[in-house]
Amino acid sequence: MTRLSVNINKIATLRNSRGGNNPDVVQVAIDAERFGAQGITVHPRPDERHIRYADVLALKNVVTTEFNIEGNPDDRFIELVKRVKPEQVTLVPDAVDAITSNAGWDTITHRGHLTDLVNMFKADGIRVSIFVDADERMVEGAKATGTDRIELYTEPYATHYPDDREAAIAPFVKAAQKAQELGLGLNAGHDLSLENLQYFAQHIPGLLEVSIGHALIADALYFGLENTIQMYLRQLA
Repeated sequence: MTRLSVNINKIATLRNSRGGNNPDVVQVAIDAERFGAQGITVHPRPDERHIRYADVLALKNVVTTEFNIEGNPDDRFIELVKRVKPEQVTLVPDAVDAITSNAGWDTITHRGHLTDLVNMFKADGIRVSIFVDADERMVEGAKATGTDRIELYTEPYATHYPDDREAAIAPFVKAAQKAQELGLGLNAGHDLSLENLQYFAQHIPGLLEVSIGHALIADALYFGLENTIQMYLRQLA
């Protein structure tokens, strides 16, 4: 079964909007695992507008499933990941002013840089995943870096799903097949939701993990966090 990693960035966004520590992101991570989440994802950004670097350090001591830290590998991010040593680091080419992730790596142009990062993190026993578009060339480029996994950037799939789900998923199937052919582990994330998740999981071969934050936390406002996590897990069953 595909594993569900819950991204708790939006919990931190809500906390930061008011100050203080309500809601408590550490407690939410503990509860999410208790409710069935098979991993916790955080994406610290340089401005700390949601998850703070201090949150990541605090979470290190409580996450008992899989801890996935994703982000743009600048010096501060690298230092944080090496200090925390999560089960997985996901490398994302975010611009400093990006509202959210909006593209995968050009793994051909940045092959040398990514290879150095992969080797460094793997030397610390951290599994590495590279965020890529659903492009077979980028999958092949990722393989050349020595990464363990890739994460497919699924926003284009989510955008086009309501109009033509078969066309929307087609490039992702090809990318997933290429990953399998090359022996790469496969994750996916961005704008996956209760509307489109089941179809994606049923049609993508070798899908190991999905990371979901915005839609899941929004759904939790209506259905409650425990019920919502269970609803997402059923989409992956």
